[in-house]
Amino acid sequence: MPWIIAFGKDFLLTCRDILPIVLLFGFFQLLVLKQRIPNLTSILVGTAYVIIGLTLFLLGLEKALFPLGKIMAGQLAAPGFLQRGAEAVNLTNWTNYGWMYCFAALIGFSTTIAEPSLIAIAFKARDVSGGSINPWGLRVTVALGVALGISLGTFRIVTGTPLHLYILAGYVIVMIQTCFAPKAIMAIAYDSGGVTTSTVTVPIVAALGLGLATAVPGRNPAIDGFGLIAFASLFPIITVLGYGQYAQWSLTRAQKKQQGATS
Repeated sequence: MPWIIAFGKDFLLTCRDILPIVLLFGFFQLLVLKQRIPNLTSILVGTAYVIIGLTLFLLGLEKALFPLGKIMAGQLAAPGFLQRGAEAVNLTNWTNYGWMYCFAALIGFSTTIAEPSLIAIAFKARDVSGGSINPWGLRVTVALGVALGISLGTFRIVTGTPLHLYILAGYVIVMIQTCFAPKAIMAIAYDSGGVTTSTVTVPIVAALGLGLATAVPGRNPAIDGFGLIAFASLFPIITVLGYGQYAQWSLTRAQKKQQGATS
C-alpha cells in the first residue's frame, strides 16, 4: 500500500537523522567516560519510540498540516471570498485581508499554547522561581506575542514590504526593553522566543506563509513566503519582557501604596 511505502521511506530517513546522535552519546559513554550505559533496555525502547514518533510526525506534516495551511491561506485570500457585492475587489489592497490577519493571529496563539517545548520551559521556570512565575501566565504571554507577530507577518506578505525593516525595528525595541526589564525575566524572555519555533508552530505557520504568498498577486513564495518564523521568534521576547516590566511596576506601586498607608 502507498502509505506503507511512505512510512518506510520516512522511517529510514529518520533512522539516518537519529544515528549521529546515538553514535555521539555512545562514543562519549563508552570511550571517553569508559562506563557501561545504564538502563540500556529502557534507552533502546525510548529511542525506538522517538524514531517511530518522528516518522509519524513527518507523515502528518506532509499529509495534513502543510496542505491544511496552504488551503486555508488560499481560501481566505481568494477573490470570491474577499469580494463584497458586485464591485471587483482589489487583491493588492491590504485592507481587504482582515480575516487573514485574524486567522493568522488565532493560529499563532493556538499553536503556541499547544507547543510542548514551551510547556516544558514554563514548568521549569515555575520550579526554579519557587512558584513566582505562573506557567499558564507565561504560556499565554508568549502566545500573545506569537499571535501579534504572525498577524504582522501576514500583513508584511500582503503589502510586500521588506522583512528586515520589521526585524530591525523589533530588535531595537527588545534592546530598549532589556535595559529596563527585571533581570529575573530576561533569560526566560529570550528562551521563550526560541521555544515557540518548534514542532507544532513551525509547520503550520510556514505553510500559511507559503500559501498566502502564492495567493496574493505579485508575491513570490520563495521571497515573500518565508519570514513568518522570524516574527514568531521575535515578538514573544517583546511580550515577555513587557510582562516582566508590568509586574515590576505593579509591585513597586503596591509597595508605595503600602508604605503610604502605614506612614
